[in-house]
Amino acid sequence: MLVSSSMTTQKTYYEILSVRKDACIDEIRTAYKAALLNTHPDKLPKQPDLTGSDNNEQEFHLVQKAWEILSNSQSRSQYDKELAASRQRFDVVANEIELEDMNLEISNDGVYEFLYPCRCGDYYGITSVELKAMGVMLGKNGECSSGANQGPSNWSKGTG
Repeated sequence: MLVSSSMTTQKTYYEILSVRKDACIDEIRTAYKAALLNTHPDKLPKQPDLTGSDNNEQEFHLVQKAWEILSNSQSRSQYDKELAASRQRFDVVANEIELEDMNLEISNDGVYEFLYPCRCGDYYGITSVELKAMGVMLGKNGECSSGANQGPSNWSKGTG
């Protein structure tokens, strides 16, 4: 689970306390005490953000929450599991697409190029020459021809 800080970046409780994920309880306690001194509203001048709330107080509460979670072995274990799960959800690096989902263009030299629009606004492309090198044989009009040597009609594409 990532927590939002007063800035627009996402921070973990480990980052809030400036400790490694494998830090022992003594390291976490020391970091917590230092963070308390650096964020305590009574120790710092008020710095309201654009919404009128106090940034120092928000940071102070995040430090307290980080200590609350990381100082308890059960809540820390649960937090680590949630953190790992959230990172897995965002670490998708490829999707499978079918040749039938791609746009076909034929160059003047007779090479087929299959194009698929990426989220980045560009295109993912693969040519009949690249497909042949992977063992995928194409028939007329760019369709996969049947054959014992034919590879899969889908493959992973990188995200854009």
